[in-house]
Amino acid sequence: MDIKQKMQDLVDQINHYNHAYYQLNESLISDEAFDKLLAELQKLEFENPLFAIPNSPSQHVGGTITKTFKSVTHQFPMLSLGNTYNEEDLREFDERIQKALGDEKYEYICELKFDGVALSFWYENGKLIKGVTRGDGTRGDDITNNVKTIRTIPQAIQSTDFPSSFEVRGEGYMPISSFDKINAEKIANGEAPLANPRNAASGTFKMQDSRVVAQRNMACFVYAYLGNEIPFQTHEEGLKLMQKNGFPVSETYRKCSGINQVLEYIEEWEDKRHDLPLNTDGIVIKINDLGQQERLGFTAKSPRWAIAYKYPSEIAHTKIESVSYQVGRTGNVTPVANLYPVYLAGTVIKRASIHNANEMERLDLHENDTVFIEKGGEIIPKITGVDATKREINNSKFEFPSHCPACSSELIRLEGEANHYCTNYLHCPPQIKGRIEHFIQRKALNIENLGTETIDLLVEKGIIGTAADLYDLSESSFMGLDGFQSKSISNILTSIVKSKEIPFRQVLFGIGIRHVGATIAEKLVLAFQSIDNLARATYEELVAVPEIGDRIAISIGEFFQDPTNQLFIEKLKSAGVQLSEEIQEIVLEGQALVGKSFVISGVFENFERDELKAKIIANGGKVVSSISSKLDYLVAGNNMGPAKLEKANQLNIQILSEEDFLALLS
Repeated sequence: MDIKQKMQDLVDQINHYNHAYYQLNESLISDEAFDKLLAELQKLEFENPLFAIPNSPSQHVGGTITKTFKSVTHQFPMLSLGNTYNEEDLREFDERIQKALGDEKYEYICELKFDGVALSFWYENGKLIKGVTRGDGTRGDDITNNVKTIRTIPQAIQSTDFPSSFEVRGEGYMPISSFDKINAEKIANGEAPLANPRNAASGTFKMQDSRVVAQRNMACFVYAYLGNEIPFQTHEEGLKLMQKNGFPVSETYRKCSGINQVLEYIEEWEDKRHDLPLNTDGIVIKINDLGQQERLGFTAKSPRWAIAYKYPSEIAHTKIESVSYQVGRTGNVTPVANLYPVYLAGTVIKRASIHNANEMERLDLHENDTVFIEKGGEIIPKITGVDATKREINNSKFEFPSHCPACSSELIRLEGEANHYCTNYLHCPPQIKGRIEHFIQRKALNIENLGTETIDLLVEKGIIGTAADLYDLSESSFMGLDGFQSKSISNILTSIVKSKEIPFRQVLFGIGIRHVGATIAEKLVLAFQSIDNLARATYEELVAVPEIGDRIAISIGEFFQDPTNQLFIEKLKSAGVQLSEEIQEIVLEGQALVGKSFVISGVFENFERDELKAKIIANGGKVVSSISSKLDYLVAGNNMGPAKLEKANQLNIQILSEEDFLALLS
């Protein structure tokens, strides 16, 4: 297979699984299988950097934002961890740490990896003011009312150990006892039981009624403290300080002096973890010293000073009942195996993705086949093989359809691609709905208050046929539709009007040109600045843009040549959507601070903290969060933290007043 196409196929698969896992709370593939796909993509990107896709999932955290809650920008990015499943990878991780730190001694902290929902708790002046989900790592959902129902999380701190503003992170989870109780009640009432504690936790924390959340007795273990002022020097000290002040810290963590002790800890907990009151799926290994953490730094997606070890997958077997086919917004048709329910690692498995026709052929799936189901990380299922010895002679082989399961149009399979596509771009219902859902998402036009069910209804009733039709909606459009009150209609219409202010780069992404993700859209806007310029661009002009290759250029050209798409763009113009963007070049103020690193602490007269950071960066400097021997300056304002001042003096770090800093600039 063509390498570029193989990389694109992997990107599409990984994005599909990320969307299902983080947005829909659906588990379609095992952790181990997912990580193998990601590792394969990363290997191909390393070996073929010219073919690397700018918006590759190897460069970002998988989650997205729901439209149910207000989205909040994280004070510090919530990154994910690299995963491993074997001792060899852990030893290679340790060798990288040794090489990076040289002769320095170092320690690890090992913690159980709890299987729940990553949460961030924000405190101001000792009070819990906000609770936020991970989201996409940059922005998360504000679920403050729901996290306040976690009884073990203090809502107020009476302590001088912490500065006025700080953040605590942890894993919110549903205890197994709560999960079992809820499922017993559901079964008694004839309702479908919850799938597993992780999905149950995710769904519970995103409920609108916090009273229901409180009844489910949600819990949390915290594992990290963050802030502009860090009152300790090691991760272990941070855990002890949080525990001292009433935060729920699991006492299962251990400090290890080397990788051999880490491996002993992993072995010890492989069976013992099943006796805990919550699910776990591995071990997190972190460098203990915060200064060493900062020097080791981060990749685009994860810290270099930490890694997650996942325990081996569990395997079960069951039979295939049928295969159904899902149609995406681009017409891509994905086969899904419907299974006779089987219990595996705390979850009842009923469905598993088969990816594409190639995978169906590789597995050689027949009706009523007995298949092996694997779960890595105790969450997501995958068919790993077929027990052909149990196949009955007359069982028919599953054949990939030749026509779309949604609209009966003929399917095509482009040369070099693994996926089949429905050609009925204009009238295939799942494609229409998918394009509109893509258009309204946060990274695109960010039209809130307009959910999937509403889009389905508006499309099915013939009220809208494209995303541009959203701008024709009025109160009368909702007449006769059940469930719409004047307030909800007003909220929808207000969000649609507000979307006209969304910048062109997000609009271009939302338009949904095939192969044009958010990063590519931004590069195209920087190069062409308006939809008209982009529509007129030649193939040569397109491929001249950094990271725009042959496939993307052809896709853009085909999009703008289609009369239907031309009409769509004209409707967006008439609606007043932003289809151009004035690009202002960022100019550095100077180079007075090039090569210098700064820690900021306290309150300043002439700057807000963010303004001071921006001033340092604009003059070539770097802002870090903790003090180490390699720091150049501590910029000290009023009411700065005593711990930072003490450590700066111990390490002979130069301390600057606000006036000293301004003098340094000049």
